[in-house]
Amino acid sequence: MPLLIKNGRIITADADYHADIYCASEQITRIEETIDAGSLPDDTEVIDACGKYVFPGFIDPHVHVHLPFMGTSAKDDHESASRAAIVGGTTTYIEMICPAPDQEPMSAFNEWQGKAQGQSSCDYSFHLGVVRFDDIARDQIRTIVRDYGIASFKVFLAYKGALNISDENLFDLLTIGKELGVITTAHCENATAIAAMQHKLLKEGKTGPEWHEPSRPVRVEAEGVHHLATFAELTGAHVYAVHTSCAAAINEARAAQARGVKLWVESVIPHFALDKTHAEQDNFEGAKYVMSPPLRDRENHDALWAALYSGVISTIGTDHAPFDFKGQKDMGKDNFTLIPNGIPSIQERVDLLYNLGVRTGRIDLNTFVRVASTNAAQIFGLTNKGTIAVGADADLVIYDPDHEHRISVTTQESRVDYNAFEGWDLTGRAEVVTVRGSIMARAGRFVGEPGRGMHIKRQPNHF
Repeated sequence: MPLLIKNGRIITADADYHADIYCASEQITRIEETIDAGSLPDDTEVIDACGKYVFPGFIDPHVHVHLPFMGTSAKDDHESASRAAIVGGTTTYIEMICPAPDQEPMSAFNEWQGKAQGQSSCDYSFHLGVVRFDDIARDQIRTIVRDYGIASFKVFLAYKGALNISDENLFDLLTIGKELGVITTAHCENATAIAAMQHKLLKEGKTGPEWHEPSRPVRVEAEGVHHLATFAELTGAHVYAVHTSCAAAINEARAAQARGVKLWVESVIPHFALDKTHAEQDNFEGAKYVMSPPLRDRENHDALWAALYSGVISTIGTDHAPFDFKGQKDMGKDNFTLIPNGIPSIQERVDLLYNLGVRTGRIDLNTFVRVASTNAAQIFGLTNKGTIAVGADADLVIYDPDHEHRISVTTQESRVDYNAFEGWDLTGRAEVVTVRGSIMARAGRFVGEPGRGMHIKRQPNHF
């Protein structure tokens, strides 16, 4: 059905103006000061967006949906995760494929794609996790990039003995990435240092969730960013540091960028909204807030906001990884290293960023769109996403800046049994959300066609 959005204030990464938008055949086909509804097909739906913003659909560049981890599996599937994303204003996400150490890359891709296809209601793509390095793996990696449009890799400089990558293999993969024009995303810590510190703390009887952060302090993360940047500089590869949490890591990234390293930086909304005191709560409540890198001292927030404002940080994602408090997080009741990592936030990201950033004056509306949508589209080759322009996909968010609401586990779409932001009062909400011109959410409720999302093939663009 064609769609006409009238009287809205259109906000993109570099523009702010009032106009009408007409969508047909899944794309934006007209943007004009005034479009007469009477001149359009009879079945056109008309939405009055007076007093509201019209944003391009938001993009989450870092989610986990299908996630086997520490002997259990994340609670969401693509049906629930995509509903949560859409209700929160996110119309496209990029999921991390996290294969087992001996799994062939093609097998992993088929497994993750099989979980998403026909289930996701928003559009999606993947970062290909690479943990295996042999001739079979190298051949399959090239095939996946060429034939399936996967234009980004993922590596871990953490999780010793499970997912971490050796320096030899890191150099090899970055060299392949440079050749193929693929950007490599990386979890930047130091696996050996973390393992040693975890062992020391547990031996001292320090087993609760409050010891998760001391086991992987800021210097460990900063060293990981420095390490990644060094290898990127040596190979000429393009790299992307995920979920950057602290001033020390930002300083390493800024220094690398200043000397010409092709490094992009992501942070995630929990690191702007929460701090390590949440993970220090009594009665094991802190386990709800265990993620890696961990929540930091609140003094790091100013550095993150400054880096976001200056452009050192390019994107804000979630690292959405939903594990129940009861029955999953409590696997680590007597050993914090066994707590499944993750703070679910796929539905809350946009509203939290709007409240903590735009409403406080830390960032303007254009920056808001840039870091929550447009930059991710450009970095990861989502060519028809992240903007409002004729010919772009009709992924749109009509946003009411004055709507007051309260976050609650009782109203979330995610299947996890808690909400890390329970009881937070926010102002601003996505009122209408479209994916390729089809209305998928209204007034905070999912109303769309389930499973309508498409796998978006991307072209490598980082040569």
